[in-house]
Amino acid sequence: MEAKTCERGRILYLAIPCYNEEEVLPETAQRLLGKMEDLMEKNRISKESRILFINDGSKDRTWELIEELHEKNPIFQGIRLSRNKGHQNALLGGLMTAKEYADMVISMDADLQDDIDVIDQFVEKYYEGCEIVYGVRSARKTDTFFKRFTAESFYRMINFMGGEVVFNHADCRLMSKRALDELENYREVNLFLRGIVPMIGFQTASVTYERQERFAGESKYPLKKMVGLAVDGITSLSIKPIRFIVFLGGLLFLCSILMLIYSLVQHYLGNTISGWTSLIVSIWAIGGLQLFAIGIIGEYIGKIYLETKARPKYIIEKVLR
Repeated sequence: MEAKTCERGRILYLAIPCYNEEEVLPETAQRLLGKMEDLMEKNRISKESRILFINDGSKDRTWELIEELHEKNPIFQGIRLSRNKGHQNALLGGLMTAKEYADMVISMDADLQDDIDVIDQFVEKYYEGCEIVYGVRSARKTDTFFKRFTAESFYRMINFMGGEVVFNHADCRLMSKRALDELENYREVNLFLRGIVPMIGFQTASVTYERQERFAGESKYPLKKMVGLAVDGITSLSIKPIRFIVFLGGLLFLCSILMLIYSLVQHYLGNTISGWTSLIVSIWAIGGLQLFAIGIIGEYIGKIYLETKARPKYIIEKVLR
């Protein structure tokens, strides 16, 4: 294994997006530092490896804490975005910055829910030749039934709609510099990294770990954001919803022909049909379908509108190096 280690670059960067994480950041920094020092002592990574915190427009003392960590130990580096741009954009900003200095970059959340020990497995897979390594949850024992049901439904729905995502994988992954160079070629403004990264290809692997409860603070992904992420993922990766509307419209058209034939038969048989219930149901059903269809089409048009503007996905205000 040592021979393989020497064949590939050994500079590791950890990219950690942060949004209002002052409660958990000191503990996160301490644990990550211990892990990095352990890997350095074992000669698994270079002493030039770094921990990169990305401050996504936090409103608390997150950035001040990052600056303090950087002053105490240069292994801690920081990026400050000009304003809050969302987790995906903040993570992309960190990845694109880190790839200029690193041979491999591991992205993890700051809340300590991702098992830090999985970093060792990531690095081993990298030395075995993998360009992308996914961190996959082995179980959801710490989640409530509602959280587990909605999260698993999220992955199944995106896969059903044509998006290629790794089941139970969030954004805990390793990417080599080569993979990150290819990721930079994906220019879309509506970013969904969980669906884009599998498109890159190359040799990949998955490692499983048990996700822990959040160490401190509140979750940054409540149900509302999960739904928004699902909509972004589906509409960014697939046109299946539009095709589904076409299929549903054709099905309703066939149903309307059958209803017409049925009505004519009943008319010639002399049966009296009031028709009020079926008429009202039809109006509501067709009206609802039309609004739903217009909404989905509008979602796609809105995304096209944003893509044509080609606005920057993030703006870096300050870098600590």
